[in-house]
Amino acid sequence: MRVLLHGSELSAATAAAALAWVGHRVDWLLHESMPWETLANADWLRREPSLMAQIEHATAVGNLTIVATPEASEEPDIVWLALSPSQRPSANTLLQHPMFQEYSGAVLVNNSTFPVGETERLHSLMGQQHSRVALPDTLEEGRAWLSFTRPTRWLLGCDDAVGEQMVRELLRAFNRRSEVFQRMPCRAAELTKLAINGMLATRISYMNEIAGLADTLGVDVEHVRQGMGADTRIGFEYLYPGCGFGGPNFSRDLMRLADVQSASGRYSALLEQVMDINEQKKETLFRKLWGFFEGNLAGKTVAIWGAAFKPGTARIDHAPVLTLLEALWAQGVTVRLHDPAAIPALYSAVGQRDDLITFADDPYFACQGADALMLVTEWKAYWNPDWQRLAAQLSGKLVLDGRNIYDPAFVASCGLHYRGIGRRADPTTL
Repeated sequence: MRVLLHGSELSAATAAAALAWVGHRVDWLLHESMPWETLANADWLRREPSLMAQIEHATAVGNLTIVATPEASEEPDIVWLALSPSQRPSANTLLQHPMFQEYSGAVLVNNSTFPVGETERLHSLMGQQHSRVALPDTLEEGRAWLSFTRPTRWLLGCDDAVGEQMVRELLRAFNRRSEVFQRMPCRAAELTKLAINGMLATRISYMNEIAGLADTLGVDVEHVRQGMGADTRIGFEYLYPGCGFGGPNFSRDLMRLADVQSASGRYSALLEQVMDINEQKKETLFRKLWGFFEGNLAGKTVAIWGAAFKPGTARIDHAPVLTLLEALWAQGVTVRLHDPAAIPALYSAVGQRDDLITFADDPYFACQGADALMLVTEWKAYWNPDWQRLAAQLSGKLVLDGRNIYDPAFVASCGLHYRGIGRRADPTTL
């Protein structure tokens, strides 16, 4: 098929490469805010496993072409939109192009996170002779290529048989192992995407509330988590307490769902609480640090392991580390931070500072001269550190585990003080 794909998001890059990989002819119209010279050097794209190599291969064999204007494209069978919420005007401009008034063969595929009902509105700009499909973005950062090419599900929002048939054919190569399409009306698919992330965020925030209660009551939250997860009605997924979640899609979808509630005249106290709990949890490690040193933080040096909002990505959008850094700097703390991928994004967000020293190679360099270590992002390189080396490096002997990946008793046996999220090395540890 001939595909005109518009966008510069991760979802756009992945779809462009994957569709070209299986033989479709893809014309990729980048968003004006991210020309190829910029996108090709973006850390988040280059660090996404397999993706850049697939883009380069598809371009070399001729199935993928980067175009500057819609006129440079052949008449497409599919118009695929993969834009951020703030880029809706760009979708309007493209779909009102005269080319869509001259023939009726194109199917609109909306892969963007836009307001519920936006696929219908955009479709009306093209003219009713075209079909429309809502195909919400369900990629996972850090494994986008696998998410697209070996999907567990597609939310396929269709209001007519033609649109469904065309999209099933478009994605047939990725639907051979088992049926992965969940067909429903357009609006239902758009709302389902937001509802899924809202539910996952609610589970995380609820577990974080339980972890806080466990701290207060002198209970190790790991026992509680194991007991809850063993209940088949609950399960273990997204039941891990931590120092807050972030990310461009997860946080954005929560806010989008709240906007949908507000626009419909319904106030969601639950969603407000979920978001409030998450913002409060981003300060948890700081509060534990404050308590350990009894508020005497001025002049202290803190090592931080991990800045990315999750392992496997170079992005820090809404990441807990941003809130944590502001709190530390407000108390006169110098930060030595290690992250294998997100250092450029961090400097882009906070700028160069005398009280921020960063490392991308050896994580132990960040601990030299530090009073305490904070684990914020659970990169695999941090899971089994040299505890004796850390005990020698950290003058305050304090480890703050923001993801509960360490065994409290073992860390304590190495001569270190352990503080987790609702976890404790012994009944007296807070």
